[in-house]
Amino acid sequence: IFLKNIRGKVLETMEKREQLGSRLGFIMLSAGCAIGCGNVWKFPWMCGQNGGGSFMLVYVICLLILGLPAMVMELSVGRAAQTSPLYMYEKLSGKRKWKIPGIVCLIGNIALIAFYSVVAGWIIYYFVKFLTGQNADLGFEKMITTPSVNVGYLLITVVITFVILSFRLQGGLERITKYMMLALLVLMLVLAVHSLLLPGAAEGLKFYLVPDFGKIDGSVVVGAMNQAFFTLSVGMGGMAIFGSYIEKEHSLMGESVHIIVLDTLVAVLAGIIMFPACFTYGVDQTSGPSLIFITLPNIFANMPYGRLWGSLFFLFMAFAALSTVLAVFENIICCGMELTGASRRKSSLVNLFLIIALSVPCVLGYNVWSWDGFAVFGGAVLDFEDFLVSNLFLPLGSLVYLLFCVTRYGWGWENYKTEVNTGKGLKVHDWMRGYLTYGLPLIVIFIFLFGIYDKFFK
Repeated sequence: IFLKNIRGKVLETMEKREQLGSRLGFIMLSAGCAIGCGNVWKFPWMCGQNGGGSFMLVYVICLLILGLPAMVMELSVGRAAQTSPLYMYEKLSGKRKWKIPGIVCLIGNIALIAFYSVVAGWIIYYFVKFLTGQNADLGFEKMITTPSVNVGYLLITVVITFVILSFRLQGGLERITKYMMLALLVLMLVLAVHSLLLPGAAEGLKFYLVPDFGKIDGSVVVGAMNQAFFTLSVGMGGMAIFGSYIEKEHSLMGESVHIIVLDTLVAVLAGIIMFPACFTYGVDQTSGPSLIFITLPNIFANMPYGRLWGSLFFLFMAFAALSTVLAVFENIICCGMELTGASRRKSSLVNLFLIIALSVPCVLGYNVWSWDGFAVFGGAVLDFEDFLVSNLFLPLGSLVYLLFCVTRYGWGWENYKTEVNTGKGLKVHDWMRGYLTYGLPLIVIFIFLFGIYDKFFK
């Protein structure tokens, strides 16, 4: 009787599924899910370490041939199923065995939010320090090894997210994300114009935008492939959940192009902000992950009005990080609502405490819970969780979507094509089927295997 009551509540929740209020809201939400630290933190340092313009060229090609079809498939599954990733495979295929990938999607989102919310907290910390004039000696190592600072800013991040998501979809997430994304773009344009006026702008732009074909090798290509999947957040249901909130007025190929263009614009602007500053102040553009948290604060500390520009920079960073935190948290909340039949507010409250508890190992992984066993992943719990998401959940999740959409063992090509082509806009054609069925899955498998090799055997 208890199980029947739960199932009844779940079905009632699905039937009363919330919808987004506008097409702009959908594009902004989906772009916000894709736009995050992958664009404004990882992309610039990856670009700097892999030849600048050479990496940029290969990255754009990978977005078109890898990221675009994967995003279209994930959105189509979500829109057709009208459920959370927990149930969408099973509902469309009619086979219970397809419930397993849905469970894996939920686990992947929990693993992502457990460390991503911590990184978002670091960015908010930097913004507060610049805003209050305490940016002379930020001390990244000191910050991450101080439990009280990490826990405090984690709580700020998660509580902000909970407050926004506890309201209805249109009144909370959609409204806040639209304003946040518009503010992010305005801030980036202001910072980009400022960087273009620096003395080293011409040299920095040449490095960043002009490809040197002699620098394009296997590592550059594989790095660009990984970044294309990472930056779009495809593979774990982040796009699928927003696909389930939209109507069928526009085809999903065209909607995916709009999202990718916006995502790429943010990544390109992030590089325009950073590389002219690097060449102006003699900073090594290949300095890697420390570029945001160590190198750039030092630049701001030594430039005119550095406190102002640093505050604006980390404010836009905070908007970018929070947009992804909101999107992933929404996915988890929706799964909770459909799994238990709970209301949005109750699911948000339960997951508030759940995410805080699951983030504690990451928060304390740089101090009281540090362990040498994580050295192979990079040194801390965060690095281990990042490995799970970037090297396992994202590529394997994308592969599952691909096989589900194009083979008879899942949803099937004809069902997929009908759904994705419903509405006005760009269409998927039968001549694409060979590449989507054989070529793209092989590329994803290669990315997965290379990531394992690069981590453990290189």
